[in-house]
Amino acid sequence: MKEYLFVVMVAAIVTYAATPLMRSLAVRFKAYTPVRDRDVHRVPIPRLGGVGMFFGFGSAVLVAHKLPFLRQVFDGGELWGVLVGAGLVCLVGAIDDVRELGALTKLAGQLLAAGVMAFEGVQLFSLPLGETTVLPAPILVGLTVLAVVFSTNAVNFVDGLDGLAAGVVGISAVSFFLYAYLVGQHYNPANVFTSAAFISAAIVGCCAGFLPHNFYPARIFMGDSGALLLGLLLAAAMISVTGTVSSADLTASPVAATILPLVVPIAIFLLPVADLLLAVVRRTRAGRRPWQPDAQHLHHRMLQMGHGHRRAVLLLWSWAAVIALGSVSFVFLRPLVAGLGALAGVVVVGLLTALLPRVTVASHRPVDIG
Repeated sequence: MKEYLFVVMVAAIVTYAATPLMRSLAVRFKAYTPVRDRDVHRVPIPRLGGVGMFFGFGSAVLVAHKLPFLRQVFDGGELWGVLVGAGLVCLVGAIDDVRELGALTKLAGQLLAAGVMAFEGVQLFSLPLGETTVLPAPILVGLTVLAVVFSTNAVNFVDGLDGLAAGVVGISAVSFFLYAYLVGQHYNPANVFTSAAFISAAIVGCCAGFLPHNFYPARIFMGDSGALLLGLLLAAAMISVTGTVSSADLTASPVAATILPLVVPIAIFLLPVADLLLAVVRRTRAGRRPWQPDAQHLHHRMLQMGHGHRRAVLLLWSWAAVIALGSVSFVFLRPLVAGLGALAGVVVVGLLTALLPRVTVASHRPVDIG
């Protein structure tokens, strides 16, 4: 565990230090998020924050390669593939932050990055559907690429309030880490030093280092460089942990053994996924293209309910934590205990979401902080 804590610290410190430098570059190159009708902000905010997070992740990779126990996760070359893929999507996102790119160009960058990772071994080799299910290689590669594209766009969709995306991704990464770390204890022989656990720990550090600059009122946005980066890294962690251990090793319940190893990684990332799916359905039903923006995301709805900017973010973080940690608890706790805990969390956060606008005054909108 000490090695992972060190990885978190390295990623956090480097990200924290690099982000103000990227803000200066964003100001110099006029890489601002434009103020649009659907936006909460009323003043332009610099972006390119994702490049600072990439420096944090890259530093964590280089440091981990020198640590005695974590060095073993580099034996297969998968993490180098993740680093290259992360660099590609971050570059595409950074170009988009400075000069708007078309949707197809960004999609091409995501496909290329996913292809690089799959080529280096970061891909689904089986699906944990009850008994481990092995599908033809082209189908598994296709599912891998689809997972990466889906994840990158999900993070991009949820990135709408100061600190929202970084916090939700950080919470998801904590849950992924706990899941991967505990799953590693069921390997034969037991081994908690896995690429999934390392990637998750590095994401936690990157988000922790970025949030002081990005929480309300934000001085910098992560931009597409950050949203695409975090989405790809979360997908890499999910792909690395899915199907790596027998479902029967994780739970004594036959039903849970069948569904949990596949459902848990998805549930951990449920909030961005739900926002993405709802947006696609909403826009297609209205006769619009799925990628055409609107002001009906989950964070917009929270503001419409009467929550202020900061409170809406904290509540959405709470929903992400209840869903993610609750799903993990079903794997390692008795179903009754896990179910009661998850239900209690849902009730508490649900009551806060519904009742707080009636008894408090919403906080102010973001202001220009120069």
